[in-house]
Amino acid sequence: MRRLSWTAAIIFALDQLSKWIVVHLMDLKTLAVIEVLPPYLTFHMAWNRGVNFGLFGSGSDITRWFLIALALAISAWVVWWVRQDGGGKIVEISAGFLVGGALGNVIDRVLYGAVADFLNMSCCGVENPFSFNVADIAIFIGAFGLMIFAGRGKSA
Repeated sequence: MRRLSWTAAIIFALDQLSKWIVVHLMDLKTLAVIEVLPPYLTFHMAWNRGVNFGLFGSGSDITRWFLIALALAISAWVVWWVRQDGGGKIVEISAGFLVGGALGNVIDRVLYGAVADFLNMSCCGVENPFSFNVADIAIFIGAFGLMIFAGRGKSA
């Protein structure tokens, strides 16, 4: 469980640090767009009040606190599940990615009322209208790792 805790702490710190640097120090909250390596990487400010791609983003306080409670409940369940299942290193690290990312987005909802998304990537003539953040990447990696490696016992 130590690997899960350390991974979650590192992901959480990377997420919050990246948001603080880009949104506040680089002032993306005011500038709205910073072209880094266009069109491949652009910082595009988006305050996500819903879940992925802004789904269920009514902006109401009920939705906000429901999503906070849901993320905390899922995180607690993942920790409990990994502890019970006894997965190996990769499972614990995957769970840490998911939990650290979820907690990073929870802090945003508590502090700002929405998740700070800023990474926007496009390529090859396809323009991506959506922004995301480090926590979103970590949640995806963690969920993928758990789907692939959980249930294999201590070896994974």
